[in-house]
Amino acid sequence: MFAKCVFPLIALALLAGCQTGPVTKSEMDMFDYGPRPVKWKETIQAYLKEKLTDANKAIVEFRTEPKILFQRSTGVRTTQYGWAVCVWVNDVDWAGKHEGFYPMTFFIRDEKIVAVNNGPEDFGAIGATYARRQCEQLGAPFTR
Repeated sequence: MFAKCVFPLIALALLAGCQTGPVTKSEMDMFDYGPRPVKWKETIQAYLKEKLTDANKAIVEFRTEPKILFQRSTGVRTTQYGWAVCVWVNDVDWAGKHEGFYPMTFFIRDEKIVAVNNGPEDFGAIGATYARRQCEQLGAPFTR
């Protein structure tokens, strides 16, 4: 029980400790983000259809249009870059009841999702922290 409580705190401390200020223009300029995605909504919807408990009953809010975003490498995440979108999702549990909204960020390059923060396969304290920060950077701060 102790390890379950301490691990998320240590992970969050690592996450906070590894980011050393805002991303610089020179860091962002090192990568090719490609053209702005055209079918980004369809791409994200297809991903969610495969990952959510019941995509037909889930509520999905696209909170931003695609914007260029760079995620610096840390002790818990690799470098990610691309056209990012903030999405708020309210999935249903196995009984069909909505669980409450949570933020997700999608990185897209060449019309493909290349990274997701706080998705069903990345759900937890670290993924949620990245998604909240990135949604705020993209102009859609997550509030409950």
